[in-house]
Amino acid sequence: MISEDFKALIKENFVHVPTKEQEHVMDLWCRFLIGRSDDAIFLLRGYAGTGKTSLVGALVRTLKMLKQRVILLAPTGRAAKVMGGYAETTAGTIHRHIYRQRTFGDERFTAAPNLKADTLYIVDEASMIANEGLSGSVFGDGRLLDDLVHFVYSCQGCRLILIGDTAQLPPVGETLSPALDEQELGGYGLEVMKAELTQVVRQVDSSGILWNATRLRQCLCDGSELPRIRVSFPDVRGVPGTELIECLEQSYWRCGKEGTIVITRSNKRANIYNMGIRSRILDYDCELGGGDMVMVAKNKYLNGKDLIANGEMAVIKRFRHERELYGFRFADVTLKLIDRTETAEEDSQETTIPTELDTVVLLDTLHSEAPALTREQHQTLFMKVSEDYPELRNKKELYKAVKEDRHYGALQIKYAYAVTCHKAQGGQWEDVYIDQGYVTEDMLTEDYIRWLYTAITRATGHVYLVNWPEEQTEDA
Repeated sequence: MISEDFKALIKENFVHVPTKEQEHVMDLWCRFLIGRSDDAIFLLRGYAGTGKTSLVGALVRTLKMLKQRVILLAPTGRAAKVMGGYAETTAGTIHRHIYRQRTFGDERFTAAPNLKADTLYIVDEASMIANEGLSGSVFGDGRLLDDLVHFVYSCQGCRLILIGDTAQLPPVGETLSPALDEQELGGYGLEVMKAELTQVVRQVDSSGILWNATRLRQCLCDGSELPRIRVSFPDVRGVPGTELIECLEQSYWRCGKEGTIVITRSNKRANIYNMGIRSRILDYDCELGGGDMVMVAKNKYLNGKDLIANGEMAVIKRFRHERELYGFRFADVTLKLIDRTETAEEDSQETTIPTELDTVVLLDTLHSEAPALTREQHQTLFMKVSEDYPELRNKKELYKAVKEDRHYGALQIKYAYAVTCHKAQGGQWEDVYIDQGYVTEDMLTEDYIRWLYTAITRATGHVYLVNWPEEQTEDA
């Protein structure tokens, strides 16, 4: 197929009249894909409202029409679900696709072989892809970007498109997003083709979410002072503490549990919100019950086949047999994993993904201010469980038995009504409540602006600023 014909098909599948920037992206995609270069990588950067999702959707529809293999990936299950929605196909997570368990019962994962030749991989929310080589990571050596690039380009005819927003939060512990850095990508010996969308194409005047996000992004670009958040739009408003309960009740009635989220600056504040929402709005008088929304707090490999990833959200379908063992509290539950679809894409290397499962959960992490069990708690649990296997004298056999013990491997969970911004990144909710907590003038740094930009752009319907200082807001 010649380049002009391919571009015409993309434009035909594009739901709007493309801007000059968007036309330029289409031209570059034609060169990137029809040129058949095995040594090229494409980087598409763009801010909120510039049309990234519409462009990607048009490209995916075009490739599907032409029977070309394309696999969509994202760093988290929720981001993959959002991506699959706008691209009208199934998307999976990077970790599930490129890693495999070393051996059954082993908590560590190694890079899997890429068996899909002539495949285009499109990865959204690339700002979240880390590459610091985190110590203690169970995935390779903790360099996710390295592993992703090596996986894709290890098979003939495969190429990679990375998509992201440079104004969002970088990965935890990093100052920049390596997957959106042209120099970082060039270090792999690949030709980096790039495009950047800067022209906001959605109606800024009628969208307070987009209007405020655009001002925050401009502030990051030119280094100006933090702008006041304009609250004169119908979709952005301040909420004083006296009105918060009533406002949240309306959101739960209108959008449901899955469509409402509170974003905070710390796990401590998230805990306070979670307890208040459960008792005062949802009328839960038990610690955990049917219908409760929870979030996975630590990776868990299920039956040697499927990774239940840190950050995945689920609904408790059934709760039973609560007990205390080894100084910790456990329960048996049936979970529905809401960030998943029924099956993986046919061309994906992922196995069939269960959306409902029976498992043991650890209740202690529900209220903890730590992200998951601390190292000391983890060691204590290991030692206590190991006492159940006095017949095992061999250290290797004992280690294997404890690792496979259902209580030692219990799923660590937290309530999911309020989360930190890093946990929310990549997801979308109709109503988003943002609580920045106590913020002093010296805390209004670039990191804070990225935090606020990321939080605001999680909303598809309304943003509510909780107890926001008057000096940080303005009317029209």
